[in-house]
Amino acid sequence: MALVPLSYNYRSLIARSGNTWLTVLSIAATVAVLAGVLSLKAGFEEMFTGKGRDDMVIMLRPGATSEGESGFDRDRAQIALKEIPEFAVDETGKPIASGENYLASLLKRLDGGETNIPLRGVMQATFQVHGDNFRIAEGRNFTPGTDEIIVGRAVSERIQNAKVGDVLEINVTPFRVVGVFESTGAYTTEIWGDVDRLQAALETQHYSRIIAKLKPDADVEALKARLAEDQRIPAKILTEREYLDSQTGALSGLLIFIGTFLSLIMGVAAVFTGINAMLSAIASRTNEIGILLATGFRPGAIFFAFLLEASLLGLLGGIVGVILVLPLNGMQTGTTNFATFTEVSFAFQTTPGTMLTAVIFAIALGVVGGAWPALRAARMTPTQALRRG
Repeated sequence: MALVPLSYNYRSLIARSGNTWLTVLSIAATVAVLAGVLSLKAGFEEMFTGKGRDDMVIMLRPGATSEGESGFDRDRAQIALKEIPEFAVDETGKPIASGENYLASLLKRLDGGETNIPLRGVMQATFQVHGDNFRIAEGRNFTPGTDEIIVGRAVSERIQNAKVGDVLEINVTPFRVVGVFESTGAYTTEIWGDVDRLQAALETQHYSRIIAKLKPDADVEALKARLAEDQRIPAKILTEREYLDSQTGALSGLLIFIGTFLSLIMGVAAVFTGINAMLSAIASRTNEIGILLATGFRPGAIFFAFLLEASLLGLLGGIVGVILVLPLNGMQTGTTNFATFTEVSFAFQTTPGTMLTAVIFAIALGVVGGAWPALRAARMTPTQALRRG
């Protein structure tokens, strides 16, 4: 079956530039929304997924899904910190393990309003556990036992009184900011201080989690099984990678839902715009369709030609939509992590996968919008088409 030359479709789109651009922009707006939400999701997941280590474990209370719902009293925490043989030790023989307290505090943003910011009380061993994944970018680290804190880079850029030298009031206790730190994962959206001083300020005595570095030959699965049944310190064990991966589910699912919902609503409008544009094209080109049929082109070739034209409209709309979203790449934003109900700050990530998904969606909109008009064109007979022309 001979196909209609592609140049025919190209000249047609140029000749009907008004309708062409109306359809392209309608599809582009839909694609921009979808690509924007996907970029937001990719940025959030990039902060967590794949960032953790397999040689670091996190101990939570059995049944807890995040450290915000976990807790160990001091006696159990001390047993865990000193008596688990799988934990690596330093040059003095002390386990490289730390008890941490985690709670959120409502703080004021620089741009107005308030948001929940994670506060993490840490022992000095926390810095040994994290090793090179943690560094002080400005100022210095806090002095143990004092009302000093260090803030993550994202907190310093978004929260009032979070610059080096500022005094930040937590509950009713003033803490002086002495440093800004950078780290992997979502830690840069947190405030860290001495665990005992933050427990006193927040009027709590428990530890939210225990973190530790594993020995090179440690059997993680055996450790998980043993502590799940331990009578003294029953605990849920996750590697840091497993824990960070588990924190993306709720928000990622919500972003997918929002992106899909908005894209479908706007996509319906884009499809009707495409249908209208293609029906208008057919109405103005019935004479051409009749000539094509009379000169030997089969109905299937006519159908394919108009469907290809609609697909080209979708492709153009997809490209324009992606271009509209590209300036967002790398832009910082913040939202609530529903696993902990605290704010996390991250950047839009307009990845190649995101752009490809958006363009494929745009082509699909073009095909759906052009299928019925293409079928109508293919079902014409030469005499009908020439008579209408």
